[in-house]
Amino acid sequence: MATRTDAPTRREQILKEAARLFAERGFHGVGVDEIGAAVGISGPGLYRHFPGKDAMLAELLVGISGQLLTGGKRRVAESDGGDPEALLDSLIEGHIDFALDDRPLITLHDRELDRLRDSDRKLVRQLQRQYVELWVEILREVYPGLAEPAARSAVHSVFGLLNSTPHLGRPGSLPGRGATAELLHRMARGAFAAAAA
Repeated sequence: MATRTDAPTRREQILKEAARLFAERGFHGVGVDEIGAAVGISGPGLYRHFPGKDAMLAELLVGISGQLLTGGKRRVAESDGGDPEALLDSLIEGHIDFALDDRPLITLHDRELDRLRDSDRKLVRQLQRQYVELWVEILREVYPGLAEPAARSAVHSVFGLLNSTPHLGRPGSLPGRGATAELLHRMARGAFAAAAA
């Protein structure tokens, strides 16, 4: 979502506004009419794009998990077996971009994941596990003495740190995107170094 540079499609506009509204007021606190109004169409007009709110929620949560994994795999492929330190920095930067640019999706995941159908929830968890394991492999290249369980715990802990951005205050209250990204990056690298110490 946040990495696209071309104009968003109507479907992407609907998903972005649905994520914002669901994050602000909860899944059950938002009706299709409100989502439609946010993108300039009637509520029933949304049914041309999605069968209902449940489908929007599933596409948002499965979609972002898939995007994170795809982005991580792309960064690994682009590194072509190069410097693992640089690759770890690249993975951190990619996750920070998500954490700063898609804050409503983090809130939505925390609050509404249990509302997904079992099959969609299992898919989200499967994609997330693959994403974690990608990080674990790179982290253990950077810190060869770090045992696999400790590396996995460190990755989950750093995700918790980076995904705390919805709790940092309103977007305007942060010190600026660049400064916030640099701070989060330093903290992530510090946490990994501490885990390996």
